[in-house]
Amino acid sequence: MRLAVFGAGYVGLVTAACFAEVGHHVVCCDKDATKVDSLCAGKVPFFEPGLSELVASGVKSGRLEFTSDVAVAVVGARVAVLAVGTPPNDDGSTDLRQIHAAAQEIRGKVQRPLTVLVKSTVPVGTNASLTAVFAGQPVNVISNPEFLREGSAIADGLKPDRIIIGART
Repeated sequence: MRLAVFGAGYVGLVTAACFAEVGHHVVCCDKDATKVDSLCAGKVPFFEPGLSELVASGVKSGRLEFTSDVAVAVVGARVAVLAVGTPPNDDGSTDLRQIHAAAQEIRGKVQRPLTVLVKSTVPVGTNASLTAVFAGQPVNVISNPEFLREGSAIADGLKPDRIIIGART
């Protein structure tokens, strides 16, 4: 299956590398062109045991690509994983600007049925606002929170001890 992963930070990159490792074709999209260039050159921007090797293997096999072009990531994808930053605001609430911006960019590129899978840490109600962004399009929004532990994220991604999915039926 072809997947697009938005955000090449810790969660996004580990998720993309794990999906590629199990045989999916993954295009990982990040707004930071410098980070994308580094990843294409095989340089992982942080340390996680086994991640550099997994990324290199995915790139070599052709199952893992990196881009800063949303259209390249979305074309042909059946699933779009949102793993962008959701930092706290000064008042303690969650800053959802990045996740909504990613959804808006994806919205303009949807050409076939798409499942938008939210990995980012978001408050209750976010899927409803994301669903509104995709109104009138063949898009389903679901939640799949991550449970990655630093130092064992690859094992957690490849053999999770639990999988939680939140969706409206």
